[in-house]
Amino acid sequence: MNKLDLKYGLDEAPPLLELLLYGLQWLALTIPTIIIIGQVVAVLHFDNPGEQVIYVQKLFFLTGLVMLVQVLWGHRLPLISGPAAVLLIGILAGQASGIPTIYTSIFIGGLVLTFLSISGLFAQLKNLFTPRVVATILLLIAFTLTPTIMNMILPAPGSAVPALFNLCFALGLVLLMFAANKILTGIWKTTLIIWAMLLGTLAYALLSPAPAAVDTGNYPWLASFMQNLTLDFSLEPGVLISFLVCFIALSINDLSSIQSVGEMLNLKDMPGRITRGVTFTGLANMLSGFLGIIGTVNFSLSPGIIVSTKCASRFTLLPTAAGLLGLSFMPVAIAYMDSIPAVIIGIMMVFVMSSQVAAGLIMAFGANKFTFDDGLIIGLPIMLGIIISFVPADVLRTMPLSLRPIIGNGFVVGVIAVMFLEHLVYRSK
Repeated sequence: MNKLDLKYGLDEAPPLLELLLYGLQWLALTIPTIIIIGQVVAVLHFDNPGEQVIYVQKLFFLTGLVMLVQVLWGHRLPLISGPAAVLLIGILAGQASGIPTIYTSIFIGGLVLTFLSISGLFAQLKNLFTPRVVATILLLIAFTLTPTIMNMILPAPGSAVPALFNLCFALGLVLLMFAANKILTGIWKTTLIIWAMLLGTLAYALLSPAPAAVDTGNYPWLASFMQNLTLDFSLEPGVLISFLVCFIALSINDLSSIQSVGEMLNLKDMPGRITRGVTFTGLANMLSGFLGIIGTVNFSLSPGIIVSTKCASRFTLLPTAAGLLGLSFMPVAIAYMDSIPAVIIGIMMVFVMSSQVAAGLIMAFGANKFTFDDGLIIGLPIMLGIIISFVPADVLRTMPLSLRPIIGNGFVVGVIAVMFLEHLVYRSK
């Protein structure tokens, strides 16, 4: 890591023009994740397009604010933030309990994470996150989102678009994205998702028998989202437990993202950076619960970007944060981005979750050997998670409402299973 050839170091600020260009590149990486996750959750919560736009406005604002705070006072690393896919699993499981219950649980989850980080207890809990547990959690995030991705790719009942068309289109675009990911280099590779979203949307509009209309509405160019910001406190133990399990995965993701950049840059003060970074992630999720939007986490995309650009300056993310904050007050721009067809969002999630699977497999096979017991410890929780995720809604409705977010959540069942196998059944001497 000492031999990493950098044009700009961590605390070096590039000239203004280069600073803006680097910031624009980070912005191009951040926007797709906000749109992909934000649109999925907004459609789950609201039927009115205007409310969906306001939801994504809030998400842009929170992401920009968190990035600004983290870069200046938190981990102080070139790390982008964005909505946490693992919290989407908790939101899906808690839909029947209502929006106030969901975001009360996210607020409490952020509070717990903040307390664990500040108190130092988080460092003690890290011993529970063995490589097999982390690998299983990474794989579960991807596999338990499969039903949601499937529903986005397949057309709604009664749609004029045949299901076969959407499936063939999705398969073709995904394969093209992987081919491009193999061929492209530099900024073209790092911004592949945003180009795929733009070109995929255009291709779908040209080829689809009934392309979706763009919702421009009558939105003003500049408008605030400052409404309904008070947290309507509603606590249900089942939903809270479900989200606390999701926050376990979120904390692992946050920790690994911070550590990966710290190790790459060979930084000596990582314990302090980790504590501050995870603390601000907890505070950010408390704020997200207050705002009524999905929480954020630090992403692990930065090492590849640092190597390709040879720029590790944390100050390059300041223009990115400013851009996100600016976009959060532009509902017209949000409406256009929000009009991307659901099938395109589903395809992008397939691509992103494939990276999640790759990360889980690297963690699983990263040790010197992979045994049959390792396969059992990882395999059973994944099988349980997938089975639970595809349980029909009619069956879930027969379960007690208080237990539904736990028993009916494939991710939660999988995490409980891997913890049981790893720390009790196959506990090492």
